[in-house]
Amino acid sequence: MDHAATSPFARGHNLLSRHANDLADLPLGETARPARTSHDVYDRLRLAIVTGEIRPNAPLIEADLAGALNVSRTPIRESLQRLSADGLIVPRKRGWAVREYSREEIQESYEVRAALEGYAAFLAAARGTDAELAAIAAVQAERDRAASPGREFRVRTNRAFHDGIIAAARNARLTEAIFRAGQFYFNARIAAMTTEEDFRSNQADHGRIVRALLARDASAAEQAMRAHILHTFTVFQRLGPL
Repeated sequence: MDHAATSPFARGHNLLSRHANDLADLPLGETARPARTSHDVYDRLRLAIVTGEIRPNAPLIEADLAGALNVSRTPIRESLQRLSADGLIVPRKRGWAVREYSREEIQESYEVRAALEGYAAFLAAARGTDAELAAIAAVQAERDRAASPGREFRVRTNRAFHDGIIAAARNARLTEAIFRAGQFYFNARIAAMTTEEDFRSNQADHGRIVRALLARDASAAEQAMRAHILHTFTVFQRLGPL
């Protein structure tokens, strides 16, 4: 199964494709297929929020969103209600705005992710096929070979690495829980603010995870993934608002 085409993380990856204070100006007609369902609209908006394409406190106006995504207001309204239930947006006088999380809330989110993705790594080591684990290792090798990895490359391969492990865990409920906990993705803006030393440190973390997966050492894989995600948070702490 092509996890990149089916996982909650991957749905709509090329949709809301750049920062926008005015959603009516988003260039969706050039880069995205039309939204078809309320679920599709929800996926696109959620991804845009958690990847930082739509920034904290940015306004979300129904009419602007409907025009940007070429849908009626009904799926927009339904999607905004779901995003509110997710805790990603808050009501304002004129519609909604993206919620700005406190540093403490972000830390809590990372701690939950560490527990969930750590267990996904445990299951991947135990359940993943040889081909799946080899594919994860291949992503890591691609990153190792990159002489000067750019922002898009770092974001794409980081997501492929984590998604591959989650897919290999073969637990749909766990995948969904990780999706819900993943409020703050590694994105192009964060990639631009991290240093080459940060990238090398990230690579060292990934290397430990890969070695544990290939050795089928589930406990070591879990510990390495948990340590990696918590380490990632310590890097983000110095970067300013996420």
